[in-house]
Amino acid sequence: MIPVRCFTCGSLVGDKWEEFAERVKKGEKPGKVLDDLKVTRYCCRRMILSNVEIIDEVLKYHHKESNTSEATGLRGNHAEDEV
Repeated sequence: MIPVRCFTCGSLVGDKWEEFAERVKKGEKPGKVLDDLKVTRYCCRRMILSNVEIIDEVLKYHHKESNTSEATGLRGNHAEDEV
């Protein structure tokens, strides 16, 4: 998930991510795509270029943990559960 705004200058960068990712995936050079999207500041370019989409990877582990705790009957560490 890309941040909505640049951490440094506050410009909007989140609305440009989808088009950037699609065009780079099709083989365009990232620098040219950023120029076309009018992302000229180095700080904003950094926000887009350094973004890594890892949410799908994180969700895999979340689902495993949820399923494991449900299967074993674990509900958490509550004092009243141990009585």
